[in-house]
Amino acid sequence: MSANTLQIDRGGSVAIIWLNRPDVHNAFDAALVADLTEAFEQLSTAADVRVIILAARGKSFSAGAQVQWMQQQGAATPEQNFADAQRLARLFHLIATCPKPTVARVQGGAYGGGVGLIAACDYALGSSNGGFCISEVRLGLIPAVIAPYVLRAIGQRNASRYFLTAERFDAQTAHRLGLLHEIVAPSHLDERLQEITSALLAGAPAAQAEAKQLIASVAGRSITPELLDDTAQRIATRRAHPEATEGLAAFLAKRPATWIQPA
Repeated sequence: MSANTLQIDRGGSVAIIWLNRPDVHNAFDAALVADLTEAFEQLSTAADVRVIILAARGKSFSAGAQVQWMQQQGAATPEQNFADAQRLARLFHLIATCPKPTVARVQGGAYGGGVGLIAACDYALGSSNGGFCISEVRLGLIPAVIAPYVLRAIGQRNASRYFLTAERFDAQTAHRLGLLHEIVAPSHLDERLQEITSALLAGAPAAQAEAKQLIASVAGRSITPELLDDTAQRIATRRAHPEATEGLAAFLAKRPATWIQPA
């Protein structure tokens, strides 16, 4: 990884990945995609990391894919173009399926793929002065690889509007749509981020990973006998897990569970 694209801060059990191309509003290019993929691969399996925060240097969170990069890929061979798109799709999937809680710290603008990064994270905290746009159609493109995550966040009906009009919308609208879980004043962004991180660190790590798998498994399914059996089996297995033994004992003894560490 290169400091020209990313900076990674490790403090205790929290890792912050900083997008570090402020001069181009943290726009994606091949190097940033490769480095961000490598960062999530490494941090997702690091035993000492409990929470991953995705943040950005400069005025903007991310302007999405750099236009020059898109032009180059459009002029490449079909095989090269497809392979490049697959690498981008894999990045978003890697973030969305990370076994550890992921938090987007959003300041300034987020456009196109930048919106996709936010939607791929588990929790999105935004500055109240942020601005957003799913801008691809105005460039003759479509928001293809980010679509599964943005639709999951804002729903099909809202996607129909913002994918097609490429309207800009403010942080308050992003919150109402579900893209941002919460918005705060810019001066309170890091204070609130600390509170959210502390809340995440209070959860049992393996239970959080299984909770993420549970959401992915249950979302969109009809309530059938098979689903009921699936969820019953999950809780039965989890109740016998060492984390549950420790967590319940800690609750009854009115003491912190062994996995709780300061942020």
